[in-house]
Amino acid sequence: MRILDRYILKSIITIFVGMVVTFAFLFILIDTFGNLQDFIEKKVSLQIITQYYVSFLPMIIVNTSTMACLMATLFTYSNLNHHNEIVAIRASGMNFWQVTKPAFIFTLIVSAGVLLINERFVPQSSLINQEIREAQIKVAVAEKSHGLPIIKNFTLYGLKNRLFFIDTFDPNTNILNGISIISHDRNQNLTEKIVASKGIWTGIVWKFLNCQITTYGSALPNIPGEIKVYPEKLMDIKETPKDFLRQRLDVTAMNIRQLSEYIGRFSGSGAVKTINNLKVDLFEKIALPLRNIVIILAGLPFVLISSSKRKAATFASIGVALIIGFLYYVIDAVGLALGKGGALPPWACAFVAPSTFLVIGLAAIKLRF
Repeated sequence: MRILDRYILKSIITIFVGMVVTFAFLFILIDTFGNLQDFIEKKVSLQIITQYYVSFLPMIIVNTSTMACLMATLFTYSNLNHHNEIVAIRASGMNFWQVTKPAFIFTLIVSAGVLLINERFVPQSSLINQEIREAQIKVAVAEKSHGLPIIKNFTLYGLKNRLFFIDTFDPNTNILNGISIISHDRNQNLTEKIVASKGIWTGIVWKFLNCQITTYGSALPNIPGEIKVYPEKLMDIKETPKDFLRQRLDVTAMNIRQLSEYIGRFSGSGAVKTINNLKVDLFEKIALPLRNIVIILAGLPFVLISSSKRKAATFASIGVALIIGFLYYVIDAVGLALGKGGALPPWACAFVAPSTFLVIGLAAIKLRF
């Protein structure tokens, strides 16, 4: 590696580490103030609090790596502009790709690291974090003046080899809406399918409204047999609302392989909306490593263009980083919303933001360099 590349890379790494540490400190500080009352009321020990926030670190790294990488790269090249070093480098005959090679090498390494952390550590740390919060920190709803948020697109693997698909679950009223439940035997053959518009917890059992139960015979696997329709029916379902809250499956606690297998188990269940949303989440995880690369590609040309305004280089790099980061997350959120709304295929919606910024970056490079 050339001396120049090591010089640039050292600056990027130093700023990147500083940014990640700063973001982690701010997150922990804000979350600590938000949970301070819970810590005091529950008399949570310092050891538990430390374990709680350590379990956040993989998620913090994954969620902040893009902005930290962007700001580290833009700060470095803005500083080179400020000291006329970019002018000297370009005068030596180096083109855009040669000048920015250290930044892209570092970005590729960070992207690979993000993928590894997201696949290997985030699922486990999410479960640990949830267990600590539920068992040690969380204050019961009765102790709070406000209720729990409504859970949308709720999925659960329950007893008797049942898969639950719930459009909405209100833990404050214990009411389910848009219910689909499928049961399998040990060979994963479909044995029963339950569809209901609404479910109400009576305190003892679940009462389903507008319920349809389809049974499947063992002689002809997965072929519908008897169909029964009930305006109201008390269900033989052992899961309580507390079980739903405790056992619900969180997509963030799954890696790509686990989520792909999870979707495969739901194929043919008829819960089209839920499966579509899960596929959107799957492709979002697949597209995650591309985020760092395309956002750097879009930001670097604008920072290098601004060499004539060297006095404001630092402020310009901050502004460019904030604008690019904000626009990326907005476009990404719109793309995912279109995917979950059915306007775009799941595989396409996750790549709306990466493809948009790839085009912007390549166009800027072609026009200015």
